Amino acid sequence: MTTRLRHHFPLLETCVYLNSNSTGAVPRGAEPVLQRYWETLCGWRDDVWDGWLNELRAYGDAVARFIGGSPGSVVTDANVSTLLGRIASCFDYRPSRNRVVTTHLEFPTVPFIWRAFGRYGARLDVVDAGGPGFDEDALERRIDERTLLVCVPHASYATGAVIDLPRLVKRAHDVGALVVVDAFQTIGTVPFDVTALDVDFVLGGAHKWLCGVGTAFLYVRPELLPTLRPAATGWFAGDAALTFRPSSDWAGDARRFAGGTPFPLSAQISRVGLDLLAGVGIDAIREHSLNCTERVVHRAATAGIPVLGPTAPAQRGGVVCLAVPDGEAIKRSLARRQMICSWRGALRVAPHIYNTIDEVDAFMDALELELRQVRS
Repeated sequence: MTTRLRHHFPLLETCVYLNSNSTGAVPRGAEPVLQRYWETLCGWRDDVWDGWLNELRAYGDAVARFIGGSPGSVVTDANVSTLLGRIASCFDYRPSRNRVVTTHLEFPTVPFIWRAFGRYGARLDVVDAGGPGFDEDALERRIDERTLLVCVPHASYATGAVIDLPRLVKRAHDVGALVVVDAFQTIGTVPFDVTALDVDFVLGGAHKWLCGVGTAFLYVRPELLPTLRPAATGWFAGDAALTFRPSSDWAGDARRFAGGTPFPLSAQISRVGLDLLAGVGIDAIREHSLNCTERVVHRAATAGIPVLGPTAPAQRGGVVCLAVPDGEAIKRSLARRQMICSWRGALRVAPHIYNTIDEVDAFMDALELELRQVRS
């Protein structure tokens, strides 16, 4: 399977690319999309918007299918920050139910946004386990009748640790709270079924594990939609937007979380990668990912390189984070050897379905060589 997929990704011809948790490889099928877009601009007619809007809706529905959602339950936009802000703008933060529970392992944009909503009464409660994993016991204890929203990552960008979502969703719903999941670090490499998990909101994006570019998405549980009226909004969120007449209400589906005029190109490009991954199937992707990351964990243990984060397969996402001295310099030295990873306080190694075990071994060989040079 991996061998058949590799020819779709020209980046792999130039390096060993183990950086999909930061930016995934983009398939060569994006090139004709770009060419078509340029040709459209050269011969511009307003009528192209009919096709573009159909493609935007189709991409959102394709994302929904990939994560077990229904048509109309996903909307796209430029980034997760924008979409999370729209979620936040739906609520009144009145005591005593005004708390937003999150963890110390969230991406920095999440606590930043929730602290900004403190001016409207939101009270951020960050559960800090003081380590690379989630303290789910502490999280469960902090979720109570004062909690309005639980906003957690499916997996940490910094350690790769995966949270026990079913447990937290049950606790939140038992006390009347809603759950917002930041799944940017998992969708595309870890199975995620919004219906089975019964989550309320899911945020993610294309440019990491979904082999796309510059587009984020929001899933909203359909039963919630009639109750949600984002204050941070735009004309595309209205019920009459495409008639160019004033809207009297929000759109009936997830488009009520849209903003202003969308930019279609990023979704058009991202559809190419999504279709490739959907053709493989998420279970096969996960199996291959675990085989590759297990090799990283094994090689690290043999070389005496500490792993920051869980080593048990069920508890890790698609990335292994390694504690190495002079990590930023090591990352740059590896890049000079055409071995590509990322550094975020740890060396993050993230093989995807298009990588091979041989590439993982070549990367670890190069890393061990660099570490020997540092230690000598």
